[in-house]
Amino acid sequence: MSELSKASDLIAEFLKAKEIKLAFGVIGSANAYIFDSIHTLGYTEIITTHHEQSAVMAAGAVFRASGRLSVALVTAGAGASNAVTGVISNWADSIPCLVLAGQEGTHHLEIDAERRMFGTQGYDAAKMMLDVTKLSRCVLDPCSLQDALEDAYKMSLTPRYGPVWLDIPFDVQAARVQPREWRALADNKPMPVLSAVRQIIAAIRESKRPVILGGHGVRLAGAQANFKEFTSNLNVPVSLSWSAIDLLASSDENFVGRWGLYGQRAANFIVQSADLVLVFGSRLAIPQVGYDFNQFARGAKVIVVDIEPCKHPVHLQVFGDCKLVLETLEHMDMTQWMDSDGWWSHCSAMKQLYPLVSEEHEDEGGYVNSYKFIGELSKRLDDDHVVVTDMGTALLSGHQSIHLKAGQTMFTSLGLGEMGYGLPGAIGAAFACPSRNVLCLNNDGGIMMNLQELHTIVEHKLKVKVVIFNNDGYLMIKHTQKMLFKGNYVQVDKKTGVGLPDFSKLMPAFGYEYFKLHSWETDTDIIAEFLAHPSASALEVFMHPEQAFIPKVKGVALEDGKIAPAPLEDMSPLLGIRALEEGMLVPLSDTSKAAKR
Repeated sequence: MSELSKASDLIAEFLKAKEIKLAFGVIGSANAYIFDSIHTLGYTEIITTHHEQSAVMAAGAVFRASGRLSVALVTAGAGASNAVTGVISNWADSIPCLVLAGQEGTHHLEIDAERRMFGTQGYDAAKMMLDVTKLSRCVLDPCSLQDALEDAYKMSLTPRYGPVWLDIPFDVQAARVQPREWRALADNKPMPVLSAVRQIIAAIRESKRPVILGGHGVRLAGAQANFKEFTSNLNVPVSLSWSAIDLLASSDENFVGRWGLYGQRAANFIVQSADLVLVFGSRLAIPQVGYDFNQFARGAKVIVVDIEPCKHPVHLQVFGDCKLVLETLEHMDMTQWMDSDGWWSHCSAMKQLYPLVSEEHEDEGGYVNSYKFIGELSKRLDDDHVVVTDMGTALLSGHQSIHLKAGQTMFTSLGLGEMGYGLPGAIGAAFACPSRNVLCLNNDGGIMMNLQELHTIVEHKLKVKVVIFNNDGYLMIKHTQKMLFKGNYVQVDKKTGVGLPDFSKLMPAFGYEYFKLHSWETDTDIIAEFLAHPSASALEVFMHPEQAFIPKVKGVALEDGKIAPAPLEDMSPLLGIRALEEGMLVPLSDTSKAAKR
């Protein structure tokens, strides 16, 4: 590498050196050199989305689906600002992603440094991104470009993972520089402390009612196989967070459900009855523990294994990469946990008494219940299907009632929870896993946020099918307004200001075969027909415009008229006090005792 190279060519060669095969972006004047060099080298495929937000979301979805890093390419000005939501989405969920942004020439950055805007449409995007990236900088010297690329790559893949941002001015891209050899990335994952690992073993041996909770950190560490082997060998009940929903098959002998505010009754009863809660890779955020941590697993010793400190006062924090901790446990003297007090019998009874889809989820008013639909859909998916959800109904019904198989993958954006994630996420998954079918669970409101990407799916003939839950607007906000304002709806449906298109006309206009499900009686085989269709297709599912999302943990009214946060086991619709006592193996909380039922 003795001859001078164009800086943008070095970017393309860097992507090849790091085996980054996918780039998503929108071209503009300020990033034209980067696009040209990547295209000319021909190693990294560029997929043009129709919005920069989608490009960054899709790039992050590649890692979520396959564990491989991807890149997003955006231009200056509005191109950079459009990318913000995608960057924060990846930041919130610790998803690594390399964002390369075009920028005005260095001359304009210098003379306009004290002004609001640079050159034609530029601004200090790198400064703006500082708080939502692991590294954000503007590369002003072409000779420092290789260092900047290597630093960004290393930072993105250093625990805790996250997006990185490089602003590369137009003239820097075109400059000629003396290249050097690329440096290798050193592995710097934090090693677990052996004394802490030994405490985990001792706690398991002493426990009578242990439960293991699996979180997103297991997936980020690439420890899925280690987690499955550890839990199987130990023979302890396992519950999973939504961000780790596919770590175990729903039929796995150790799996007892998904716990949390929108979890499953059985899983919440089991977690809340435990005397040991061993957490791998979860920060125990509000969706996992509720609004009052003092009511979480009240009778349990809580041990958290993660690379960052848990904000809650847990009994033991084991700092370390989940994969390394699990590997350390595998090599230590671990014998299968012995159940001497009927813990497994209680767990099995809870699962049988409170299944994923129950009488709470019956159809009403001539509409299809979304939970019941997900249950039926689960039976018909491929063994290796990838499921990506948007927010609202797709998120809640999808994650609460889906029955996943061992080879299936499921994910969404959970930290930011932005409407519009579904289509870009599905696009990233389809490119990351080209041999697998991808199903996007979406909604009539959420799909409108990135509707333009329907064409990206059709243009590239991706194996993506789309489900659209039609609840006539923004159902979650309807519930909020019903609770706060006694049903005084504002801007949530057609009557109050949110107009939505006729998808039976819109989807064919994009090139999709359109299917609809109004009732099980009239559309018996529609799911099978929809999934079997050979090209792009969409299934619109008509659900009650005010269908409840249940069960869920929410505030409960007390006898004195006050509202208090309920513990995880006391999900609405509230069970009778006797059923609650039968589900719990520890005393009921004062809140549950005082709640009006």
